Amino acid sequence: MSSSGGTKAVLAALAANLGIAVTKFVAYALTGSSSMLAEAVHSVADSGNQALLLLGGKRAQRAASPSHQFGYGRARYVYAFIVSIVLFTLGGCFALYEAWHKFSDPHPIEGRWWWVPLAVLGVGIVMEGFSFRTAIREANHVRGRKSFRRYIKESRAPEIPVILLEDLGALTGLVLALVGVSATLVTHDGRWDALGSAAIGVLLVIIAAFLAIEMNSMLLGESADPEHQRAIEAAIPGEGIVSVIHLRTLHLGPDEVLVAAKVEVERDDDAAHVAAAIDAAERRIRAAVPLETRIYVEPDLRRHLA
Repeated sequence: MSSSGGTKAVLAALAANLGIAVTKFVAYALTGSSSMLAEAVHSVADSGNQALLLLGGKRAQRAASPSHQFGYGRARYVYAFIVSIVLFTLGGCFALYEAWHKFSDPHPIEGRWWWVPLAVLGVGIVMEGFSFRTAIREANHVRGRKSFRRYIKESRAPEIPVILLEDLGALTGLVLALVGVSATLVTHDGRWDALGSAAIGVLLVIIAAFLAIEMNSMLLGESADPEHQRAIEAAIPGEGIVSVIHLRTLHLGPDEVLVAAKVEVERDDDAAHVAAAIDAAERRIRAAVPLETRIYVEPDLRRHLA
């Protein structure tokens, strides 16, 4: 994974979710709480998702091959898309199933371990809060003045946006579970616990759908973000290059962009001068954006319509 900040956020989330998953399963074993089981499976799904993000970052570092001549940078998008599927099936759908099961056979949380879910959820909120804070800090290093909503939608690197959404969903899910468990303890009605599980399931399905849509867009191929697109277009004109006729960009991975441009050159320039002008334009492009670039420039003459 090329982004150390993304790796740090993923590792923080993985450590938090592994610890929380164990405590939630223990709490479920002691109390039989539906919300606790849904939250435990949610934490397992999140832990698997962080492992998938790390694996995707590792596989994206493979060198280009004859069959993949632009490299494997998009592997990070593939694994982030798999994350959305895991979150939907293992997290969201299981929580909804568990809610339906608990509605069919509601039972209160009783016995001497009634306090365990509350303690576990409180610890979980603290640990998830730490992970969420780490993700926010890493996002702040790269998002500039963009809002978090705009940053998540426009980011070409999947790891930090995925962790931000997962941690936000985890914190919200913990609060929903806390409400469901507390209401069950107060009313002795297990249907509140089932409602908590159902709310967690709906939340996870919504987050998974949003992630799937965003990662699908990246897999199909997105251009450089508008700021980089403008910087590239502004960098191309110079000595020997009059203007940009048209420009196309495509992310080959989060940190690598393909640049294809048709440029207007002087009508009386010879081949050597045109080649030197294109070389200079390529240097200006690389200096203009903090990305690895694959650049292809085609010289042409602008044909004005009569």
